Amino acid sequence: MNENEPTEKPSHFIRDIIVKDIADGTYGGDVVTRFPPEPNGYLHIGHAKAICLDFGMAAEFGGRCHLRMDDTNPAKESMEYVDAIRADVKWLGFDWGDNFYFAADYFERMYEVACGMIRKGSAYVCELSSEEWKDYRG
Repeated sequence: MNENEPTEKPSHFIRDIIVKDIADGTYGGDVVTRFPPEPNGYLHIGHAKAICLDFGMAAEFGGRCHLRMDDTNPAKESMEYVDAIRADVKWLGFDWGDNFYFAADYFERMYEVACGMIRKGSAYVCELSSEEWKDYRG
């Protein structure tokens, strides 16, 4: 291979899905991804991989990536971790722009949507006990 020859970007299944969705006009052709960490600790290498994939795919296709804190367990979460996560994302070279959110800010809306899905028969309320739930998990 000659170093002056243009190289084709290697593909993978996620890129292939995005290319197909854009070609089909799915979601209006917009590419929107999200990185949803739980702010209950510092990030690790697996998070860095996810950040690069989520933000990278959005950047490659001219889209945007939302940084959404999955703040669903306030007993274990801290603004110290939120600040560290934001710093790590920036350190990796990415920016979420105006797309920074806390899931808790729209819990009420999620609850309303879930109730609507139950009413339509698109979802149901699980009535298993915690012990039954553990048994089903294996």
